[in-house]
Amino acid sequence: MLASWSRRRPRRGSADASPTTVVYSALIILFLFPLGHCQDYDDYDGGDGGGGGIGQGASQMFTQVVYQKVMNLTDAFAKDIGRQLDFCIENSDKEWNEAFNFSKDTTFISNCLKQTKGDLTRRLCTAAEINFYFSSFYDNGGKKNYLRPNKNCNLTSWVSGCEPGWACSASEGQKVNLRDSKVVPIRTTNCHPCCEGFFCPHGITCMIPCPLGSYCPLGKFNKTTGVCDPYNYQLPAGEPNHTCGSADMWADVVSSGEIFCPAGYYCPSTIQKISCSSGYYCRKGSTSQTRCFQKRSCPPNSVNQDITIFGALLMVALCLLLLIIYNFSGQVLTSRERKQAKSREAAARHIRETAQARERWKSAKEVAKKHAVGLQTQLSRTFSKKKSVRTEPSKGAGKPSKKKDQNNLTNMIESLEENPDSLEGFNVEIGDKNLKKNMPRGKQMHTRSQIFKYAYGQIEKEKAMQEKAMQQENTNLTFSGVISMATDSDSRSRLAIEVGFKDLTLTLKGSKKKLLRSVTGKLMPGHVAAVMGPSGAGKTTFLSALAGKATGCAMSGHILINGKPEPIRSYKKIIGFVPQDDIVHGNLTVEENLWFSARCRLSADISKADKVLVVERVIEALGLQAIRDSLVGTVEKRGISGGQRKRVNVGLEMVMEPSLLILDEPTSGLDSSSSSLLLRALRREALEGVNICMVVHQPSYTLFNMFDDLILLAKGGMIAYLGSVKKVEEYFAGLGINVPERVNPPDYFIDILEGIVKPSASSGVNYKELPLRWMLHNGYDVPRDMLQNANDADSSNKGTGENHSETGSEKKSIVVEVWDNIKDIMGQKKDEYDYNFSKSADLSNRRTPGVLTQYKYFLGRVGKQRLREARIQGVDFLILCLAGVCLGTLAKVSDETFGALGYTYTVIAVSLLCKIGALRSFSLERLQYLRERASGMSSLAYFLSRDTIDHFNTIIKPIVYLSMFYFFNNPRSSILDNYIILVALVYCVTGIGYAFAIFFQPGSAQLWSVLLPVVLTLLATQQKTSKTLANLCYTKWALEAFVLANANKYSGVWLITRCGSLMKNGYDIGDWWLSIVILALYGLLFRCIAFFCMVTFQKS
Repeated sequence: MLASWSRRRPRRGSADASPTTVVYSALIILFLFPLGHCQDYDDYDGGDGGGGGIGQGASQMFTQVVYQKVMNLTDAFAKDIGRQLDFCIENSDKEWNEAFNFSKDTTFISNCLKQTKGDLTRRLCTAAEINFYFSSFYDNGGKKNYLRPNKNCNLTSWVSGCEPGWACSASEGQKVNLRDSKVVPIRTTNCHPCCEGFFCPHGITCMIPCPLGSYCPLGKFNKTTGVCDPYNYQLPAGEPNHTCGSADMWADVVSSGEIFCPAGYYCPSTIQKISCSSGYYCRKGSTSQTRCFQKRSCPPNSVNQDITIFGALLMVALCLLLLIIYNFSGQVLTSRERKQAKSREAAARHIRETAQARERWKSAKEVAKKHAVGLQTQLSRTFSKKKSVRTEPSKGAGKPSKKKDQNNLTNMIESLEENPDSLEGFNVEIGDKNLKKNMPRGKQMHTRSQIFKYAYGQIEKEKAMQEKAMQQENTNLTFSGVISMATDSDSRSRLAIEVGFKDLTLTLKGSKKKLLRSVTGKLMPGHVAAVMGPSGAGKTTFLSALAGKATGCAMSGHILINGKPEPIRSYKKIIGFVPQDDIVHGNLTVEENLWFSARCRLSADISKADKVLVVERVIEALGLQAIRDSLVGTVEKRGISGGQRKRVNVGLEMVMEPSLLILDEPTSGLDSSSSSLLLRALRREALEGVNICMVVHQPSYTLFNMFDDLILLAKGGMIAYLGSVKKVEEYFAGLGINVPERVNPPDYFIDILEGIVKPSASSGVNYKELPLRWMLHNGYDVPRDMLQNANDADSSNKGTGENHSETGSEKKSIVVEVWDNIKDIMGQKKDEYDYNFSKSADLSNRRTPGVLTQYKYFLGRVGKQRLREARIQGVDFLILCLAGVCLGTLAKVSDETFGALGYTYTVIAVSLLCKIGALRSFSLERLQYLRERASGMSSLAYFLSRDTIDHFNTIIKPIVYLSMFYFFNNPRSSILDNYIILVALVYCVTGIGYAFAIFFQPGSAQLWSVLLPVVLTLLATQQKTSKTLANLCYTKWALEAFVLANANKYSGVWLITRCGSLMKNGYDIGDWWLSIVILALYGLLFRCIAFFCMVTFQKS
């Protein structure tokens, strides 16, 4: 398994540590008390004689001296090993101290001193022999239990010390330097069994201390099997005096598992094995027992603590929490909405009561005025017969009284007569004459109650002024003027936009098909223009061209803004475009949709109170009061009706107070009353000076008359009529096309353009000639091919054979059509890229909120959406819990691989589940994003807000998974290390999920999310995979981090196993933080890729 370990090239060296004071003391003692191999055994035996105390003290002293020599040897050897094995030993001093620090119990050294009669130091392996052992052993991959031939053990010299479990002493007079790493001393004399606590390899004649965590007692000969238990080596044949010694090898747990302290026991020293007590557990290779969380859960000799009960209880608690979230997730927002609704209703009720009181006061004033007039008439009749002489004094006497009355009630009545709409009289009645004067302005509003009172007060005032305007005979007073009288003195004025177009032609770049042709006309501010025509006439294309959104086409002609050739995109902040589909956020309420659009698209200089006023006006105008707190609804969860959803779709553009409003079929699917309500709201916007153009299908006669202008498009994108609605019938009557009685004019005109209804023969007009007649009627330049086609149409009635031949010649081959379609698609994509990255000067004079402000608004919106999607989040957490239980139960941690198998499954499962969850962040709201981006909202704020909210999952999902996996699997690594790795992994795969959700269609994105972690994990774990390719797989770094966190907890006797496993997989013990950083960088990189794809590729 580790055949090439000794040949591994060192990558970084470790600094030599200076010897400790204890080592220096040991060296001095060695010089003061040299060890002689001829001393008697009794000198080390505390016998019963009078010198027993001296013998006991000498034994302890010599034991310490030998221990210091052993530590001195291992200290020198540790530095060499640390330089060569830096990939598995991060701190050589620490690791070697954990493996060979026998200071707590040196009994095995004392026993060996007695067994060898003080000859222990001459039997210990030198650095050269230790290097020879490990290099020979790993050259043969650990498959053989003997080493290469050497100076002491070869074909010509094979002493009993060459056998496994035996060792010999150095030759007489030979100096042994344990730190010598080059010369192997001659050891062929005085061979004895290996002392317990040491291991003597097969093929060398020296002893090496067993590391901590091992159990190396003397072997016992098993007569049945003929081997020395528990080491499985045989005694040499023909040597009856050859007995079993201690261990014969120390390698990985697979090759030498017999020397590892068995599970259920702990070995404080290499010659002592103690059963694990009750309330504690002991893993394999333990030097001490570990306390269980709950003592009752660990009987004696427990291999591992059973903490599955904690995992089960935690799982039950999480299930209860998820159940609560599942059922009460909406209550958090509902309570807030109720509180806001109460404040809004209280403000509306206050304003209504104030208006009703004002009306009652006016009524009372009128009644009092009538009674006063009647009383005056009666008195005049009574006193008209009296003489003027007698009336003179009475008049003089009545003057003071009259003046006094005028100071009280008469002045108030006269003021109301002069100004009936004044609030002075009402203010006197409620005891505050300066209420209106002291009322805070819109920018001074702070509390919710003040804001709503201000908004509803303005709306009620506008209603009152509208009623007054309708009663007045002055037709010059428009609704705009009425509103301007009712609003504050600093009311906002909208920039007027007049759109003119001349010879506007759109041609597909590939197939050269003309979508619009020679369109000329003008859209005026304050007018509502209807675009009508048969299917395929180019109505939506015409609106897209006006809005500057036509892609994949070559445009000729001119589009003028207020008479200037300026790009329409320069005014996008004040242009509203209502798409044909109802693209609305279904998991937000009606008011939340409108309020978000208003906050992001209205001028940043407008106060919150004025923004609330704008939203409340739109809600009132579109009749959305009853459903303002209702969710719009999605496909899975039903919300408001289709007609109400259509009005909300229009309201999203109305709340930003546009100067140009373009609507694509806003009345489709609406009944007559809803259409009428919508059109009245648009008429109100037009009175404010808004230029409105909309596509309609089959409007009723009442709705038709509510439009100011009409644009009739014929097939081929040519205009058949553009002008006032009131003059359309007159124009067609001039062509001989009269609308029959009881037939809706717009339906009849569309039937004419469609060719369903033929004009009368007396008119002499063909429906295909209507665009040409319009151009001739207005004196426009007519293209030559249109005149030629008209002549061809006339001649086609005379014969059909020539017509058929021309048709056949005009047919294109399939290859040409496919190539033209490809060129159309490529041209459209190129125009989309140019549209996304091109910039134009802002001429709208509106400063919308910046990126940070929009980020705050987006953050609040996404937070609400996530709260309403808490049930889906709960399901994700539940699946993660089940995955943790299954993998924690089935894929137990293996000491041989440090849990690599279970962590491999963990990487795949977490990657898969978290990617699927990340797909929902962007794939479900693609159309909403495209609409908001086209309106000028910040793409960066949109992306960052969703990513920020998803950080909640990045933090919580690892906790949910580990709460099950860790307690059911119970690895040696800490739960904190596992949590950090999982956070980095979830962050990484979430970024990958973003990229898939944005770049691919939903089905393809899900498929890639499933396949990618499996494929990358296979590549990262295969030995044949190139290192460069494996390093490109994020799964390799996640798995490496898990294995390293677990391997760090294996020390002492596990050192060789750890090095072998890490070398086999190509891991480095010091790369744990590097793995975390690389996972985080992968997550950041894929987020950048996802954002680039989001602003570059438009997927409809």
